Amino acid sequence: MELTQRAPTGRRDWAALVGFVVLVNVVGAVPAVLGGPNSAWFAALEKPWFYPPPATFGVVWTLLFTLMGVAVWLVWRRGTDRRPVRLALGLFVLQFVFNVAWTPVFFALESPGVAFWIIVALVVAVAGTIAAFARVDRRAATLLVPYLLWGCFAAVLNYTIVQLNGYALV
Repeated sequence: MELTQRAPTGRRDWAALVGFVVLVNVVGAVPAVLGGPNSAWFAALEKPWFYPPPATFGVVWTLLFTLMGVAVWLVWRRGTDRRPVRLALGLFVLQFVFNVAWTPVFFALESPGVAFWIIVALVVAVAGTIAAFARVDRRAATLLVPYLLWGCFAAVLNYTIVQLNGYALV
């Protein structure tokens, strides 16, 4: 059963929304800024025919992080004193840990095989987060669906890079 909607509280509520969106975007972007696809190692990897143009990633992730920020705000504003809200927020944090871990494992550690398992765990955690968000606010759950779809695409992309370049799925 979905929890009842809490009325917006004006400027504080809007400030919280902006804060969640900015926080999710900053935390999500930090790994790519510290070590992303601009290495000689990554440039030398064979990529599949469906690998998107590099600029696509920044645009897509900014949109996805923004949707995630709005979604987590929708859940948070229902009141963290309720068990379904705490569970949903906990699952959000868990999936975000996998999200943040993927980039350094893939790019800095040059370990696409290990990164594949991280992204599989991420997809599972995002699916669980969507289910938990749906119990609190269906709009919030819906906002995470593009993220789940992109995660599935990224897992296929990661797997294909592993296969094309002879890495093991350790």
